[in-house]
Amino acid sequence: MLHRIWLFFIVSAFFATCWKVVATGDLGGFEEVMNAVTSMAKTSVDIALGLVGLLAFWLGIFKVAENAGLIAKFSKILEPLLCRIMPDIPRGHPALGSITMNMSANVLGLDNAATPFGIKAMQDMQTLSPVKDTLTNSQILFLVLNTSSVTLFPIAVFLYRAEQGAAQPTDVFIPILLATSASTLVGLFVTCAIQKVNLFNRVVMTYLVGVFSLLTAVILYFSKLATDQLAAQSSLIANFLLLLFIVVVLVQGWRKKQNTYEQFVDGAKQGFEVAVTIIPFLLAMLFAIGMLRASGLLELVMNGFSYVFGSIGMDTRFVDAIPNALMKPLSGSGARALMIETMQHHGADSFAGRLASVMQGSTETTFYVLAVYLGAVGIKHSRYAVGCCLAADFAGIVAAIGVSYWFFG
Repeated sequence: MLHRIWLFFIVSAFFATCWKVVATGDLGGFEEVMNAVTSMAKTSVDIALGLVGLLAFWLGIFKVAENAGLIAKFSKILEPLLCRIMPDIPRGHPALGSITMNMSANVLGLDNAATPFGIKAMQDMQTLSPVKDTLTNSQILFLVLNTSSVTLFPIAVFLYRAEQGAAQPTDVFIPILLATSASTLVGLFVTCAIQKVNLFNRVVMTYLVGVFSLLTAVILYFSKLATDQLAAQSSLIANFLLLLFIVVVLVQGWRKKQNTYEQFVDGAKQGFEVAVTIIPFLLAMLFAIGMLRASGLLELVMNGFSYVFGSIGMDTRFVDAIPNALMKPLSGSGARALMIETMQHHGADSFAGRLASVMQGSTETTFYVLAVYLGAVGIKHSRYAVGCCLAADFAGIVAAIGVSYWFFG
């Protein structure tokens, strides 16, 4: 799927440039597109190298967090809920442990740990499946919760915003938290409604009341602030929680009598490797997107969206981030490249730049997750999984637009 989208971008940009040269007589059109390709090639390397230090730091912290057993602690908190919303998994089955480990890793932002746990969870649930090539109800709900992407610390978004020169890279923290909560809750409710899972039992309601109480408290607190205080308060809370997380992780590692210094260094060593690894993916998508913008085609499409939404009286500033919303379910690297390109073109602290960042943190790459997890267990029939995942994605995108207008509009 992604290679077709990528080729479509390049070919479309070429024909759009040809049309611009022939129809308008702009003989510099081809030069502009090639300059964009050259510029984006350089930018992809600059971005990756600029992230080395930050990636090394957070990978070091996450390495200590894994070894300190923080994921296992989160698992104990989540297991009672999972037993109620996935009733076809028997108590004590290994699948519950794998699922809680995966979700705990996602909450902490430990992507490297979450994927192996997720594959293990799918394999464990597969042992309970009566039809081996078809998703079970529990597997579908698990996939929906993964694609809705509940992440307490969206570190990657903060890193890219910092690299792009945002004054307060963490000012999108609360908007991301609200948007990703919306996508997860909608995904949970839609899937459980289809599966006829009773959400009105005491255990599930306790968890839901806790979640809604937290979200209500956040909304009420921020609703009392002046517009110019919203971003600053979001950044303050995010930075406090991040610093608290670092201290808790290191203290927990020390309490476990582990050599946290060596573990941090071992994790940090991966920073350069990860930064170099993402260069080809950034390069591939950034130069294609650069061609689209230089050819004028991206602007033409955005003008079309602006005309449609403007004709019904809507504010159209969110349209500049629509490409990110459309790409997010299809490709993580593509959506990341679009977020970076949006921040470069409009500014990291522009409304479009912030909205693209919130969208990036509000949902996961749906079709990539489905491809990896279904492929890992050889499943051919996904039933209604795609529809439920896209419903969660849609809720996350709408919520991202809404909270971005609230905080930054």
